[in-house]
Amino acid sequence: MKFISWNVNGLRAVVGKGFAEEFKKLDADFFCLQETKMQEGQLDLSFAGYTSYWNFAEKKGYSGTAIFTRHTPIAVTYGIGIDAHDHEGRVITLEMEDFFLVTAYVPNSQDGLKRLDYRMTWENDFRNYLLELDKKKPVILCGDLNVAHKEIDLKNPKTNRMNAGFTDQEREQFSTLLDCGFIDSFRHFYPDLTEAYSWWSYRFQARAKNAGWRIDYFVVSQRLESRMVSAGIHSDIFGSDHCPVELILKG
Repeated sequence: MKFISWNVNGLRAVVGKGFAEEFKKLDADFFCLQETKMQEGQLDLSFAGYTSYWNFAEKKGYSGTAIFTRHTPIAVTYGIGIDAHDHEGRVITLEMEDFFLVTAYVPNSQDGLKRLDYRMTWENDFRNYLLELDKKKPVILCGDLNVAHKEIDLKNPKTNRMNAGFTDQEREQFSTLLDCGFIDSFRHFYPDLTEAYSWWSYRFQARAKNAGWRIDYFVVSQRLESRMVSAGIHSDIFGSDHCPVELILKG
């Protein structure tokens, strides 16, 4: 069973850059998108054999998530049930027979860490949401989690320390989530692999130089460990400042 997650940084723009072809080539059972940056009715996008679910931000051209799936969910939930967090289209949850799939576009702490305090509130509330799901059945969380966890996860850790996405606080929150019974799937398979990134700034020819960050993840409940086959990063796929990331599970 193949899962793909991709922050497309504007779905309408990526559709004009070969998105449909990449979608078909990746041939996933579940294809999750973040930062769709659109409202309902702005794009007619469908694929044979897939059902799609969308969570739009109230603010136009901002945030937003979507999931395309070949498998019919038992239930679909939008947001995490807390009004303070549920106006920006950041979370979709599919309840499947033996797991929950959650795609998330985690809030950025922004320049000057203007939104760091809000981000910490989000982290605590979102972790509690995941833990409540995990009590019922295993969880597969994917998306742009807007944090590079360890120094190995970005090109220039020393100069970026305490910048948005690499603050001590955000990294500690990610560690706390893992300590609650979750696995960073990519690091499970590649604990020491360097220069493996999923996002590159549009500035300074960052992608050409591979001066990137790994901020897109599949994080899974520990009890799914025996079903994990592989994890990967499709850094050869363009169209966004992020690239798709992948998880394959048995069954």
